[in-house]
Amino acid sequence: MEASLLVVGVIGNIISVLVFASPIKTFWRIARSRSTEDFESAPYVVTLLSSSLWVYYGITKPGGLLVATVNGVGIVMEAVYVTLFLLFATPQLRAKTAVLVAALDVGFLGAVVLVTSLAVHGSSSVMVIGAICACLNVFMYGSPLAAMKTVITTKSVEYMPFFLSFFLFLNGGIWTVYAILDKDIFLGTPNGIGFILGTIQLILYLIYMNAKASKQLGDSHEEEWQHQRLINSNCEREADEEAHI
Repeated sequence: MEASLLVVGVIGNIISVLVFASPIKTFWRIARSRSTEDFESAPYVVTLLSSSLWVYYGITKPGGLLVATVNGVGIVMEAVYVTLFLLFATPQLRAKTAVLVAALDVGFLGAVVLVTSLAVHGSSSVMVIGAICACLNVFMYGSPLAAMKTVITTKSVEYMPFFLSFFLFLNGGIWTVYAILDKDIFLGTPNGIGFILGTIQLILYLIYMNAKASKQLGDSHEEEWQHQRLINSNCEREADEEAHI
């Protein structure tokens, strides 16, 4: 059982690193142009918080090393992304990003660490941290619902890139298997939801991959949808731009 858990965990680490690395091309473009253009920083600030909490969970929970290591990589990469926003965003977006970082990545994270360290002890501490991580991830995994609604409404997968859906499917699936083997409900719940949503996205992709985009989908609709995204919104925007080159 331990060997199987290790193998599944290592595979999960590899897939998760690929997910964390998916916006690299976008941020290379931002660094070269020294401008964040119309990209939003919120998804990366929230993902930084999520990775930090999962590292804390992995450190606190016995046998949680693999969860901690992959999210440690996530912290480094998301911190770089957020830093680029602080360097190259417009003054208004820079201020907004700084406030979000202070409130979530410093304030909220610090409060969770402080409360669970001083007021909660032993297995109860692991349960509290795990519940917070699971709730945050369930909220984050809800973001693909906007993409699926767009696909069904327009009968087009133009704004739901295949590889993002595919990696959501793989990442959710492998960590769900890991959670089942490890009997970890906090890890299994959000990733199980992610796996289901990823599966639905792939099914929608197969149904609508050859359909023409609705003529009613204009630039204003795309902008509205972009702001509904909580995570990976910038990757989807880039995929859209590449599709029109």
